[in-house]
Amino acid sequence: MTSCFGLGFLPGAPGTWGSLPPAVAFGLVYYFGSNSAGQAPPYIAFLVMLAFFIAGSVFCIKFSDSAVTATGKNDPREVVADEVAGQALTFIILSFSIDAIQSVNRLIIVTAAGFALFRLFDIIKPWPVKRLEKLPAGYGILADDLMAGVYAGILLIIAAKFWILK
Repeated sequence: MTSCFGLGFLPGAPGTWGSLPPAVAFGLVYYFGSNSAGQAPPYIAFLVMLAFFIAGSVFCIKFSDSAVTATGKNDPREVVADEVAGQALTFIILSFSIDAIQSVNRLIIVTAAGFALFRLFDIIKPWPVKRLEKLPAGYGILADDLMAGVYAGILLIIAAKFWILK
């Protein structure tokens, strides 16, 4: 449950694999959800990301304890439901900036930047991301990724608003 359909068991960086489904879904929803004016309805992307956020959060909190017990690690690599929730939160925050995506090229750039920024903050864990890992059980596993998602979402909006991401 917490491995996101086995993505947490793939070689390399399981957190990166776990972050892919929300990023890909976000891009696809915007791309295929385009209306005749060439813009996707932002609320659809918001609702899809909200579903990823809720599912990842619930699975992480509810089932992480068994993964911790089975592996003996406080934050097992196989648990990627937290990355699913954190990555989704990045795009939920972006959905409040309706003008961030105006073309397919910009959609690709903004989606890739959101993915990269989330992974960066999840890996480097700036304050208080690292501190949140100390919360008990699944809450600690989840909270640091949610904070990384907040940082990534805010930076993504700033970059999109000021045309840094063209």
